[in-house]
Amino acid sequence: MTPLRVQVENLERKHQKASKVIEVLRGVNVTFEPGERVAILGPSGSGKSTFLHQIGLLDRPNGGTVLLDGQDTAAMSERQRAEFRSRRIGFVFQAHHLLPEHTALGNVALPVQLAGGSQHASQQRAQALLEAVGLADRMHHRPGELSGGEQQRVALARALVMGPGLVLADEPTGNLDPETAAGVFDLMLRLNVQLKSTLLVVTHSEALAKQFPRRLYLEHGTLGER
Repeated sequence: MTPLRVQVENLERKHQKASKVIEVLRGVNVTFEPGERVAILGPSGSGKSTFLHQIGLLDRPNGGTVLLDGQDTAAMSERQRAEFRSRRIGFVFQAHHLLPEHTALGNVALPVQLAGGSQHASQQRAQALLEAVGLADRMHHRPGELSGGEQQRVALARALVMGPGLVLADEPTGNLDPETAAGVFDLMLRLNVQLKSTLLVVTHSEALAKQFPRRLYLEHGTLGER
């Protein structure tokens, strides 16, 4: 899949809490070029997840524009947004959200099957990615039989199985111990180099963020270079 170019123009997102309006994003302007690897840092509650949700079409802004490969996402219907998400954007969250009744192989193959792929094709792609993340001998295990780091590697494989042009990771190692987190992070970066997708990662770890060529800091609703 071709890596996506992301353009964010005057992006605003507000939340209503009782009688108070909270401005989470205040006119954010930024461009991510195809294939860029960017870490986004900021204090807790600064709006980092909200920002990813706007780019990932999980939420709509109160103002401004998100352009993905030049397409104005505000003009997309909900169905078009859902289809774009499923085919061109991969998500990795702090909580892996694996389906407990499925094996690792079943979890990774599911997005391909939901997109209309055959069982054979979906399992082939899933198997290749599980091998790439070092889980060749664990692919028939269910999530409850895997360690936290293994579960997150399954989630990473699932995020990549459709060959997305954009990968969004929201604190992907937040629930892992430092050594395991470093291993998952290194794996994510190595796979990104191979697959050449645009990669945006929210992290609270300055040490992990230093591995990225570009680092941005979100605070008080604005995003700046670091």
